[in-house]
Amino acid sequence: MSSPRVAKKKVSTITVGRNSRIHSISRIKQVQNETRVSLVRRYFSRPDVHPFDEVKWEKRDIKISGPRGTLVDAKGLEFPKFWSHNAASIAGSKYFRGSGDKRETSVKQMITRVVKTITAWGELSGYFNSKNEAKIFEDELTHILLYQKAAFNSPVWFNVGVREKPQCSACFILSVNDNMESIMEWISTEASIFKGGSGAGVNLSKLRSSRESLTNGGYSSGPVSFMRGADSVAGMIKSGGATRRAAKMVLLNIDHPDVMEFIRCKAEEEKKVRAFMAAGYNMQNLNEPAWNSIQFQNANNSVRLSDEFLKAVENGRDWQTRFIKTDEVADTYPARDLMREISQAAWECADPGVHYKTTIDKWHTASNTGPINGCNPCSEYMHLDNSACNLASINLMHFLNADGTFKIRDFTQAVDVVTLAQEIIVGQSSYPTAKIEQTAHDFRQLGLGFTNLGGLLMAKALAYDSDEARGWAGAITALMCGEAYRLSAVIASKMGAYNGYGKNKEPQLKVIGMHRDKVKEINSKFLDDKKLYAAAAEIWNEAFNLAKKHGVRNSQVTVIAPTGTIALMMDCACTGVEPLFAPLVYKQLVGGGYMKFVADTIPLALKELKYSPKQITEIMKWIEDKGVVEGAPGLKEEHLPVFDCAVKPAAGTRAIHWQGHVKMVAAVQPFISGAISKTFNMAEETTVEEIQDAYMLGWKLGLKAFAVYRDGCKAAQPLSTKKKKEEPQAQLTLNVGPQQRKLPAVRSSETHKFTIAGHQGFLTYSIYDDASLAEIFIRIAKQGSTLAGLLDTFAIAVSMALQHGVPLKKLCHQFVHGRYEPMGFTENPNIPVVSSITDYIFKYLALRFLPVADLAEFGLESSNRIESHMPKLNTPAESPSAGLGVNSDLVMENLPAKELVGAKLAAKKSESVIYAGTVCKLCGGMMIRTGTCLTCRQCGEANGGCS
Repeated sequence: MSSPRVAKKKVSTITVGRNSRIHSISRIKQVQNETRVSLVRRYFSRPDVHPFDEVKWEKRDIKISGPRGTLVDAKGLEFPKFWSHNAASIAGSKYFRGSGDKRETSVKQMITRVVKTITAWGELSGYFNSKNEAKIFEDELTHILLYQKAAFNSPVWFNVGVREKPQCSACFILSVNDNMESIMEWISTEASIFKGGSGAGVNLSKLRSSRESLTNGGYSSGPVSFMRGADSVAGMIKSGGATRRAAKMVLLNIDHPDVMEFIRCKAEEEKKVRAFMAAGYNMQNLNEPAWNSIQFQNANNSVRLSDEFLKAVENGRDWQTRFIKTDEVADTYPARDLMREISQAAWECADPGVHYKTTIDKWHTASNTGPINGCNPCSEYMHLDNSACNLASINLMHFLNADGTFKIRDFTQAVDVVTLAQEIIVGQSSYPTAKIEQTAHDFRQLGLGFTNLGGLLMAKALAYDSDEARGWAGAITALMCGEAYRLSAVIASKMGAYNGYGKNKEPQLKVIGMHRDKVKEINSKFLDDKKLYAAAAEIWNEAFNLAKKHGVRNSQVTVIAPTGTIALMMDCACTGVEPLFAPLVYKQLVGGGYMKFVADTIPLALKELKYSPKQITEIMKWIEDKGVVEGAPGLKEEHLPVFDCAVKPAAGTRAIHWQGHVKMVAAVQPFISGAISKTFNMAEETTVEEIQDAYMLGWKLGLKAFAVYRDGCKAAQPLSTKKKKEEPQAQLTLNVGPQQRKLPAVRSSETHKFTIAGHQGFLTYSIYDDASLAEIFIRIAKQGSTLAGLLDTFAIAVSMALQHGVPLKKLCHQFVHGRYEPMGFTENPNIPVVSSITDYIFKYLALRFLPVADLAEFGLESSNRIESHMPKLNTPAESPSAGLGVNSDLVMENLPAKELVGAKLAAKKSESVIYAGTVCKLCGGMMIRTGTCLTCRQCGEANGGCS
């Protein structure tokens, strides 16, 4: 009965008119498409309401100023009402594209530009089964970006929708061979990558050492020599034009003959910095021309350590380096001596870091194609030479329920949508070389990650250095990577596995299986959300089974990047895998200026710990006033670890121990395709031996990379953390005693009001008839009698020095850059950020009294010089500029210490505790470490290519 009806239907289809037949064929194709694999579903968005119409919008003015004047001054820009002014400033200044009247003026335009372009690419490439499915993807991605749930790396925001074939990857790994053509190609390729707003890394171990001969006679320059040239080129280029500075990574294997020179190269340059500081140069100012003389400042350096070498260190054996061309032994070192050199150099200047080569090789998904030799500038992307990775990060704070459980379905949806977007981007991007383009298309590496882990853990009232925190971090990361690989396998069933999968099926499936097996090692007893652990285990089983059946579309899917700039745009309390940096944060205010706030996650933690609203208010007030959590009224001693931060506050005693950082990365690493960009913060008193112990611990816990940052390591300070017995020194004195230049009973004075990090003060200064400085008085509001007394005494001492002929310039050299609390932002646009009260006072006095030609020595602009508000005085024709009683040409003799009185103060140079890199080169704001990079909390300027 059914056969005739089918036949009749079939005949009727054949016999209908042409237009009807076309419609019938179209309908058949639509039915076929509906049976195909669907890669996206509607979850966050609604079909009848655009995501932009769900939120309230407002117009804001964005103004960012720097040492050289106004950087950004845009009025009437449109942002979601719930975006902070800081997030709006980052987006408006960094990511709005176009120029003149065509420049974007709304977040709507910024997001639409990126989302619609990616959606169109997806339709063109066949990722969607229908227009409706493409619309669902567009709405879901728009929602995720609008609500700050995730963000792409900066090159996507810079370039997508702006250029026809945009550079979208933040990370590149290059290669170089041992010939001049390849070396020049390497430097040229790096330059083009930096110009596009990205960063690159390279391993120079193929280059002959400086002790190996050339074919035409003579000797090779060696890798360190070529590093100098490449570093200079990087320093000349600001990545992305007006977007960011160049970022690069240089690696060398531990068996290279020049490894000792490589280990020490940046530490040796640090000695130059100290010398410049001792000579009076303001090296805190990164625009200081003296920095042009300091080499290797645009790169992170890392040494690749094999298990063979590390076992030699552990067992006290020797280690041999080998010539590149002959493989003959070059040098033999005690392995522990080499490890000591690495640790000592890192102690001095935070470089080099280390890579654990054997561990990296063990987790390599494409080992049949080639080895992993290099990484990107921040060490999170590690794969084949001549390859690329585009990054995106998910803001974890958006996936925490009010009851403390994790939003599993929300999170996996965000993973799916962002991973699909990244996959689409791979095929439509431009790449700096044909080799990189081919590798990117053949292996399709992705770098999905997360940010704000520290914020989530604190909101749950979990100490960062605790088993509970590590359990949560491990389970979340496992869920993310497992879901990304699950989707990659589904994409492979629709679009095909990556081109290199056939050759690498065995290592790829082996690594996915290793990830799956590691889930069993998560200690679920420390997880109060049992569903989170169960979901991670289930997803990895599904991902593995789908991968065995279909392969995977992407050889790598996850990394943990530093996320500096994009984390600020998402209003994250923390970056990447980092903990909270400090309990106090500075937030930009509408119309300019900053206010000090307690970090948003601290009251959430207090609420989770069952403190009452009144107690929370009292504790918050304490933190805001004191800058520390310790001693807060009513706060229980056992709760203090919850509030430990990355760095120890000036008035506090607590910070996360370096082992806490290492253990957190060890908990997360088994569920990451690549690696983790992480700052392993160490206290200033950390010894070289402790750094060496940390490197060994990182190896044993399965880390892939390790870079330490010892607080204050960039300062001019002695190596030993123990106090040395002072040695007697030859002292300086004068043959004539200084004479005091007295002031009249009635003298002309000015009073200047200032504010440092919310602390108000007043500086009063009197002048001589010749308009030179004669004395100062300092008052700080709302401070105790001890500080007031100390400031009075200090002001008297300075006044006596001035009246006895000590030049103001020498006093400025002595006190500018001194570092202690209160420090931070001021309300003076000419001195936006200071490191102490005395730093501010003497910078102000320098602007008020020193000649214009001297201001650059203190990082001050001549255009900011302060003019007097006093009536003009009758100035004598000649006045001794250095004051009475001191002849600046006087010869000084070595005499016993007891005869030293007046000259020592004037002759002594300042030993600043400010370490270079804490002040933004662009706007003068405070830089903080994000991963192994630095990011400005004010304008979003980053010195890494991974944000």
